[in-house]
Amino acid sequence: MKLAVIPARGGSKRIPRKNIRDFCGKPMIAWPIETALSSGCFDSVLVSTDDAEIAAVAQRYGADVPFVRPPELSDDYIGTIPVIAHAITWQRQNGLVPTRVCCLYATAPFVTADDLLHGLQVLEREVCDYVFPVTLFSFPIQRAIRITDRNRVEMFNPENFNARSQDLEAAYHDVGQFYWGNAAAWLAIKPVFLSNSIPIVFPEHRSRDIDSEEDWNIAEAIFQRDRRRANEP
Repeated sequence: MKLAVIPARGGSKRIPRKNIRDFCGKPMIAWPIETALSSGCFDSVLVSTDDAEIAAVAQRYGADVPFVRPPELSDDYIGTIPVIAHAITWQRQNGLVPTRVCCLYATAPFVTADDLLHGLQVLEREVCDYVFPVTLFSFPIQRAIRITDRNRVEMFNPENFNARSQDLEAAYHDVGQFYWGNAAAWLAIKPVFLSNSIPIVFPEHRSRDIDSEEDWNIAEAIFQRDRRRANEP
């Protein structure tokens, strides 16, 4: 069984009610739900939430919400992996056996059905625990600077002061949209960023964190632009 789990708790602080706020004409969570359903990858698209309003919106757009996420998995400090493991365990306790499981974030409107299908194909083809998208840092992390307590600057790696950017090793970061994984890896609470994970490299423009009002406005503008381009003859 192939399962999508969309974590969507109700207590978003930086953007209140972010998961169901209107984004380009639909609640934010509607976009990844509809993408997951249209991809053909999943036997079930499940939303894990502690919030009745989020649950109702998710069901309206076609997702399953078979349980209420328990309080101990719904605070500001809980990580994603235990939430996915809980959903898999619930499925097993109710007679279902997920084998390939995709964590798909509720705030990932840029994910496409092709992205999800590609991730699944890599997971099934390779021997690995997880598959997830990454993108290049836009500036060499080896030349990063910190601001000290005295409001001065210092380099994290001063030995790279005279290094040319093109001579430094490329560095990538997690795009934060989806993670395909084998159920056994999720249940074992294996970290994602280890050597038994495989990256899918996304272009930088497809990597969008939405953590502030400015992020939200930029994401909406890009999303609308991309949709217009897709509909152009």
